[in-house]
Amino acid sequence: MRLQATTSGHHYQVEIVGAGRPLLLLHGFSGAGGTWQPVAKKLASGWRVIMLDMLGHGASASPARVESYRMPAVAADIADLLRQLEIKRAHLLGYSMGGRLALYLALRYPARFESLILESAAPGLADSSDRAQRRRRDQALADRIQAQGIKAFVDYWERLPLWASQSRLPPTILEAQRQQRLANSALGLANSLRGLGAGAQPNLWPRLPALQAPALLLVGEADAKFRRINEAMAALMPKTQLRLIPAAGHNTHLENTPVFCQQVISFLAGR
Repeated sequence: MRLQATTSGHHYQVEIVGAGRPLLLLHGFSGAGGTWQPVAKKLASGWRVIMLDMLGHGASASPARVESYRMPAVAADIADLLRQLEIKRAHLLGYSMGGRLALYLALRYPARFESLILESAAPGLADSSDRAQRRRRDQALADRIQAQGIKAFVDYWERLPLWASQSRLPPTILEAQRQQRLANSALGLANSLRGLGAGAQPNLWPRLPALQAPALLLVGEADAKFRRINEAMAALMPKTQLRLIPAAGHNTHLENTPVFCQQVISFLAGR
């Protein structure tokens, strides 16, 4: 089932498959809700899987005001979307940018989420000078996206070392991912960086010990940077499991879908 919901004056594209307890999936930067389809197919037999296009992505709105993309504003939108769907409590899974937002949601609205799964996510930058430097880099990239357009951005984005482990994926999968990225709005991606980038998000490190929901951290074995980050997170978060996904880098649900889904299903089965 596909539907458009409106909150804060912005429309969000939402797709729901399956039946059972609700599980909300939040995609990464330059993605869309549809990137979860291979995962949703494996989970739909036991869960009501909710996939949305984040603000500035896919078929959702791309407002001109950067303030609309800031983490508290987007989190409030998502909480209201769940209310409109008559969902009082949900399980929550977020990847990369979506994982950063998912962590904020679980801390900001603890009564709304039964459990939390974070894939290749981080709590932000602890050092204020690092955050300022990252904001400048994100602003420069956002300006570049608007000046040069989506194709130039996707060409640049796909050459980043972060995606090196995807070179072994079938060309058809890589081409489908590229076409999905190309379908995004230049304004939407640029403002998403400005409002929801790693430099703009709040520093959540000090709040990790207060997390109430049981949590699962998933990270690819080949993703050395996020392995270090997630090991540090696991040491601070109560009721948390850390699992490495073999034969995968940053995007574990794309690079090793079977093992990723196995870990998710095993974790949720105990909730």
